[in-house]
Amino acid sequence: MARIRHKSLNCSPGCAVEATLQLIDGKWKGVILYHLFEGTLRFNAIRKRLPNITQRMLTAQLRELEHDGFVLRTVYPEVPPKVEYSLTVRGRSLEPIIMALKKWGDENTEFRHDRDIRIDQDEVCPAAQSPAIKSTAE
Repeated sequence: MARIRHKSLNCSPGCAVEATLQLIDGKWKGVILYHLFEGTLRFNAIRKRLPNITQRMLTAQLRELEHDGFVLRTVYPEVPPKVEYSLTVRGRSLEPIIMALKKWGDENTEFRHDRDIRIDQDEVCPAAQSPAIKSTAE
């Protein structure tokens, strides 16, 4: 499980952002939450939606999400055991954040549907541009 660097969130205005990102960090947690917004899913149903995740990693990520109170794991006493994962109220509260991340990603990453990404010079942040190097030789 991710550790929060600060014991209290009165260290700076950004501490709450840091704490939130540490709770949902990682390559898979946000995607798992995204798929659980559709409803309750069994382990293999989640795994089918994430073909590049290993069984071990999915298990670890689900355990962390459960430990942090975002996911509810329900085990039915059957043979073989039936296990379902659903969002808690706390997990559901992340929906606007995850959906905002998806929207931003659709608009600003290489995963856009139109694949024609062109950055105009007007869109480049001036602070990110390298200053011109002046020659001292005359």
